[in-house]
Amino acid sequence: MKHGGTIRDEIHDRVKELLRNECAENFRKPLRRSIPRTEVQLCIVHVVRASLNYVPWKMRKPVAADLQTIYRAATVAEAEHSLQELEAKWKAYPSISQVWRRNWARITPFFNYPLDIRKAIYTTNSVESLNRSLRKIIKTRGGFPNEEAALKLLFLALRQAAKKWTMPIQHWREALNHFAILWPERMPALERVAS
Repeated sequence: MKHGGTIRDEIHDRVKELLRNECAENFRKPLRRSIPRTEVQLCIVHVVRASLNYVPWKMRKPVAADLQTIYRAATVAEAEHSLQELEAKWKAYPSISQVWRRNWARITPFFNYPLDIRKAIYTTNSVESLNRSLRKIIKTRGGFPNEEAALKLLFLALRQAAKKWTMPIQHWREALNHFAILWPERMPALERVAS
């Protein structure tokens, strides 16, 4: 087991990795301060859900199908065109497009990536689930004698949470290949194990 600074370093590295695409607004500025090259985008699933809140239940399927043309577009320009078509088609529900327009600058970083990466990063549900479990573990413990005790507890909670991660992230291998091409200096060198 690791002790002291190495635990803190490992937690810091894991948190940086997990929060790169966190959609919570309150993480944006501190995250960019600590990791300057981070790109923050909104969770596409949450934008779609927010849009559908303004639509009657019986109209949700057709509206959701039209929303797909926006986030499945190949470029920002195509997505913008699809958003304009959605606005024209669904004039009865102007709030749908307003959700997208208000957040457009925080949605468009998504289109900077190839399709394989988009399939892996379109939602932040897994990150939010981990954050919820970490908050719960801290809340139930009460006080800590020092910061190191809290960090050790978080480290143990992360190890425990990692045991539950049995399902692979869909399209992760393809995304990982693109990450290695886009940011070779940011990707850890994988050591080959001799068999």
